[in-house]
Amino acid sequence: MAITAAQVKALREETGAGMMDCKKALTETDGDMEAAKDWLRKKGISKAEKKEGRTAAEGLSRVVADGDEAVIVEINAETDFVAKNDKFLALLDKTIETLKQYKPGDLAAALETKIEDGTLNDAFINATAIIGEKIKLRRFEIVNKLADQHFGLYMHNGGQISALVVLQGGDDQVAKEMAMQVASMNPTYVSRDEMPADVIAHEKEILLEQMNNDPAMANKPDNVKEKIVEGRLSKNLEELCLVDQVFFLDQDKKVGQYLKEKNAEVVKFVKFKVGEGIEKKVDDFAAEVAAMMK
Repeated sequence: MAITAAQVKALREETGAGMMDCKKALTETDGDMEAAKDWLRKKGISKAEKKEGRTAAEGLSRVVADGDEAVIVEINAETDFVAKNDKFLALLDKTIETLKQYKPGDLAAALETKIEDGTLNDAFINATAIIGEKIKLRRFEIVNKLADQHFGLYMHNGGQISALVVLQGGDDQVAKEMAMQVASMNPTYVSRDEMPADVIAHEKEILLEQMNNDPAMANKPDNVKEKIVEGRLSKNLEELCLVDQVFFLDQDKKVGQYLKEKNAEVVKFVKFKVGEGIEKKVDDFAAEVAAMMK
């Protein structure tokens, strides 16, 4: 299968690996992007696991709560200047108002929601025409809590990151601290109980392949490899699980320990980082990749 410059560029930006390594990975996996990522990880080449998803778009996120309901939303634009544009901010407010009022079930339903001047989608089209940049509603979530639960809300850097936590027990302050933890430490799950078995098995497979590709480890007995892999796996899972992370306000405690002291439990969290996982066009780099492919 012929590998294109665009494929190499996309894999390079997602993994941080070298261009020739990306080309080889795609060649070895017949252009399968996900398989190529795994190939790079198994060879110990990819830097992706040490990074959060690549931030490659601009705009704002926001989280608001009213009583037992909260809304978290992300709207993207082409440049960061738009975040200061009054019309963009008005569209953000209008979007949140619409989501709160009509509670659409998904993105398509949200855009089709009728407002005073057409649909919400029409509002985005109009904003694009007026502002001169593509404006897009990327994602949102409407979260409800019970009367005896607490919302924790936190927005970092004016809305570049928004985090929302639902807390059982504790108080509003603990809930806010958990939202700050989520925003700063980027967990994927509340605890290991939430982690699908196939996710754990996949991580273990990657670590084992990394070890087998390490000359210093390749000849070690299987039982030794297994112990090393289990240790590394446990460390990786700690980073993924909120309750296993080090508490950002007290480096001597894990989040789970702090929550226990406060008689609290995180029920749910949502985090949006603006542009996370969206590829951003970089003209010079694209030209460099194209030249490499010749």
